[in-house]
Parts: sequence; structure tokens; C-alpha cells
Amino acid sequence: MNILVINCGSSSLKYQLIDMKNENVLAKGLVERIGIEGSQIKHETIGKEEVKIQEAMKDHKRALELVLNSLTDKNYGAIASLDEIQAVGHRVVHGGESFADSVVIDDQVMKAINDNVEVAPLHNPPNIMGIEACSELMKGVPQVAVFDTAFHQTMPEKNYIYALPYEYYQKYKIRRYGFHGTSHKFITEEAAKLLNKPVDQVNLITCHLGNGSSITSVVNGKSYDTTMGFTPLEGLVMGTRTGDLDPAIIPFIMDKENMNPNDMNTLLNKKSGVLGISGVSSDFRDLEDAASSEHRAQLALDIFEAKVRKYIGAYYGTMDHVDGIIFTAGVGENSISMRESIIAGLKNLGLKIDSERNNVRGKAQLISTDDSSCPIFVIPTNEELMIAKETLELTK
Repeated sequence: MNILVINCGSSSLKYQLIDMKNENVLAKGLVERIGIEGSQIKHETIGKEEVKIQEAMKDHKRALELVLNSLTDKNYGAIASLDEIQAVGHRVVHGGESFADSVVIDDQVMKAINDNVEVAPLHNPPNIMGIEACSELMKGVPQVAVFDTAFHQTMPEKNYIYALPYEYYQKYKIRRYGFHGTSHKFITEEAAKLLNKPVDQVNLITCHLGNGSSITSVVNGKSYDTTMGFTPLEGLVMGTRTGDLDPAIIPFIMDKENMNPNDMNTLLNKKSGVLGISGVSSDFRDLEDAASSEHRAQLALDIFEAKVRKYIGAYYGTMDHVDGIIFTAGVGENSISMRESIIAGLKNLGLKIDSERNNVRGKAQLISTDDSSCPIFVIPTNEELMIAKETLELTK
């Protein structure tokens, strides 16, 4: 069974075609600058050279038309016809309280996704456009929505209710939702395999560290607490996002800088984080390169590291036991020095990294010493495969 995985951004679209018989990627690609001058597709069928297709794309429907053409092209495609795609899995960022699991998309599901646009205005609209375009272009092919928020719907009430008047939760559903759920769920399942334990018996601290970052405490295979909140802005310092912030700062800056709510939203989401601290970059690789000569670049790395360590320590202290700590995503998988620094500050918990084992990037490996209080792993995330698995389960 071939499943097409679609991840739509506001002006971009990532895709993978996966053969679920053996979970092999047949083709993958990235569409950039949708609705903007200079739009293009970078498409690669596995075993063939990557091709770049530069063509105007006024909207997501046109972008998907070109993706489907690329997948079936006789020279660089992966399949002979669209009949070889049995289902489409869509990443949808926000499912609110409506969805605790992935679902086959119908009119009722679309209404619920639309209802959550208000709380995910940057993410849900392009997700909706991708679903609508695929439904029109691939009539009769099942479409599945896989929600970033679904994995975290198992959190107990005490971990998701904010200390606001309770009526705001009742009226507006203001609560902690959590994000990166597809990644945290995938990592949980992979860690259970490495630990040789059933998923419903593992307690983990999963650290998805990248330009967007979140940490989740997993109890008996389910999300118990997580750092992101009502939006993906809360929690850790990130590439361009503030993370935790004294809320009184917001009206203070708005008054001093004569900002409106949209200006402030842009500041908090796109101009802050390690970019705002360093003035150098939101890319952690750039910060590591600049750290030796730029104090603020090193400061940004130190602040990020301290926040990660703080949450690991907090979650460790609230769990009966921890079977493993997992590092994943761009920084978590690839920054040897960041992993080492984070764990070095947690020696009082008995956590220890083996420097030789830790000398690894982008592959699953135990990186702790044999006498560490619990195992520490690097496990590459694969959200696309997780989406494909969920889609297969619902449509097979």
C-alpha cells in the first residue's frame, strides 16, 4: 500500500510517498514559495537524481498538481499512475479537544479543523488548503488527518488547565494543548523497542529539540505533561520564539513601542528566541560557529541549554521512575556538544553521558554510560512515517 504524506505550510509543502509493505520511501520533495514569485519543487525519486522544477504556483492546488505530476513523470517519477496511491495522510497542527486520535477526514472533521483556525491561525489554514486540494485532485482516495495535538490529549486536567478564571476554558477552550505530538509518539514507540518493553509500560522524557522545541514526560506510553501550551509559543526558548515569558512584559513593551497585537505576535513568534538574544541567527549551527567570538551567540546557547535542563529535571522529579531520556529533531539528533552540556548539568540525578557513544549524529544510539541512572538515547524522529502508519491503520 502506497501512502502519500502531505505537510502544508503557508507557502511551502513537504511530501513523501511511502510503500508501507516495507516502510520504504519511494519519493520525497519540497515545494517552496507557493503564491510567491520564484516558486519551485525539489523532487527526488529514490535511486534517481533530484530534479528542480521552477514554475509559477498561485496556490496549494496548483502546487499539488505539480507534485502529483512529478510522482507520475515517466522520467523522474516513482509510480506509473495516481491509482497506485491508496491513501493520503495530512499533518494537521491543531485538533483542539475534538481529536485524541487520527481520523479519516469527512465534512464533520473539516468543520472541526476549521473551528480550530482561531487558535492556530498560522498552521491550520494551509493544512486545510492541502486537504481540499488533494480531495479535489484525488477523488475517492481516503484522506486522513494526523494531529500534532492528539498525543497530548491524555494529559491530566491538572497539567493542562491554566490559572485563569475557569470560565475562559469553558468559553474559549484556553488550555495547554501541546504540539510535536506526532514526533513524541513516534519516539516513544521507537524507545520502547530499544528498551525491549511494551509501549504502555515505558516512562520517558522525550526532548524534541530544533528550531521549534518541546519536551514531554511520557508515563506508561502516554503524554503526561509537555512544555508547549495553548500555542507552540510556550515552553523552551526556540529559534525565533520566546518560550516561557512573564505575561506582564507583553503590555509593557506594547505600550513603550506603540505596538498593536499583530506587531506583538510577530515579535514573540518570529523575532525572539535565540535569534533575538544573539542577533546572529535562529540556526543553532550558526550560533555554535559564532559562539567563540560573539558573546551573545554563546549566551543564546547557554540560555537554551539551561531551559532544556530545567524541564528535564522538573519532569524527572515528578515521575515514579524514568526508563529513558530521548534526544531527537535537528538539534537533539545532531548537536553532540549540546547534548553533552545539557546532561553534564544533571549529574545530581545520576545521569551520565559516554563521550564516545555520544559522538553520533542522526542515528539511533545509546549515548549514556553503563552506570547512568537511566539510559539516554539519540533517536531520529520520523513524523512522515508516523503519519503514514496512522493513515495505514485507519484505511487498510
